[in-house]
Amino acid sequence: MVRAMSTRYDALGVDTQGVEGSLKRLGVIIESTFDFNAASPILPLGYFANVIRITDDVGIAISTDGVGTKILVAQQMDRYDTVGIDCVAMNANDIVCVGARPISMVDYIAVQRLDDRQLEELATGLREGARQAGINIPGGEIAQVREMLHGSRDGLAFDLVGTCIGTVHPDRLIVGEDVRPGDVVIGLASSGVHSNGFTLARHALFERGGLRMGDPVAGVGRPVGEALLEPTRMYVRAVVEMMDRGLGLRSLAHITGDGLMNLARVRAAAGFVIDEPLAIPPIFTAIAELGGIAPAEMYTVFNMGTGFCVVATAGDADDIVAIAQRHGHTAAVIGYTVADQRRRVWLPRAGLVGEGKTFRANDERAPAPPSAES
Repeated sequence: MVRAMSTRYDALGVDTQGVEGSLKRLGVIIESTFDFNAASPILPLGYFANVIRITDDVGIAISTDGVGTKILVAQQMDRYDTVGIDCVAMNANDIVCVGARPISMVDYIAVQRLDDRQLEELATGLREGARQAGINIPGGEIAQVREMLHGSRDGLAFDLVGTCIGTVHPDRLIVGEDVRPGDVVIGLASSGVHSNGFTLARHALFERGGLRMGDPVAGVGRPVGEALLEPTRMYVRAVVEMMDRGLGLRSLAHITGDGLMNLARVRAAAGFVIDEPLAIPPIFTAIAELGGIAPAEMYTVFNMGTGFCVVATAGDADDIVAIAQRHGHTAAVIGYTVADQRRRVWLPRAGLVGEGKTFRANDERAPAPPSAES
C-alpha cells in the first residue's frame, strides 16, 4: 500500500523536467562540433550511443556514463568491488543498443584522497565488468580532487565514470528505423535497481523508511545495503550473439533512467504496449511502500525488473528468448508494438501510459495487437 503523501524525484533535487530544456541548449552547442572534421557522427544527440563513420565499412560507436549516487551506498558499506561492474555495464550495454560490438573502455576515477584498498577494489570491479562484457581497459585517469568531493564517509569520497567504444558497420545500425506494428518486445530481467534512481531509493529506504544498511528487507532475503549494491546486469554477450545470428532485431533498449520510456527512443513512429511485464523484484516494492512513491513515479525512475528490451520480428522471438536464457538471463515476450506518432508506452497492468520522459495514470484501454484490430 503506497502512503498518501507521494514522494517525487524532483523534490529531492533531481530535476527530471528541467534537464530536458538544459540538454537542448547544451545540444545546440555540442552538435555544432559535428562538422569540425570529416569523421562526423551519424546519429543525432540523445540516442544510447553515437557512431562515427571511420571508413565505408567501419564505424566506431561511443558512449559515456557513470555510476551516480550508488557510489554513496558503496561508501556507507565500505565496499567498492561491485561499482566497477556497474560502470562497465552502464556503458557497454548502451553501446550494443546501436548494433555495435563493445571492444574497449577507459575509466576516470576522482578521489578525495588515495586509499590503496579502495582503488584495488574499484579496479577489481572494473576487471570483472570488462570480463563480462568481453572488452579491455587500455588506460584511464585517477584525479585527486579533495576540495571537490564530499561523500558519506570522510576521506573516501570518489566518482567513477567510463567511456566505451565499439565497432559497427555504418550502414547496419540498429536504431529502430524498421520497427513495425506487430513486432514483439522481449524483456530481459534486471538484477534490481542497477545504477539509476538511487537518490530516490536512498531517501525512501533510509530517510523515510528508517532502515540501516544491515537491516533485512521484506521479500529480498538479504540486508538492504547488499541488495542495493547488486551490480547492473551485463547484457552484452547475449545481444551480440543475437546480432551475429542475423535475427530480426528492430531496436535495442537499455532500460535505465526514464524506465521503459527508453523504448520510445526508436526512430520509427511506434508505440509500445507492455501487457505481460516481467516480475517486479521485491526491492522496488519496498522502495514504493517505505517512500510513499506513486506507481507513475516508480516506473518513470526505475527499471522495475526489466533491464533490457529487444524489439524484434515475432518469428524470431523464441530464438531471442533462448539465447538470452542460455546466457543466464530471465527473458520473455512482454509486449508488442503499435503505430503511434507520439511514441507512447502503455503499461495496462499498472494503469499507466508514458509519453516523453514520464508516466501518468491512465484508465483508457491500450491499443490492441495489430492482428486483433478491426
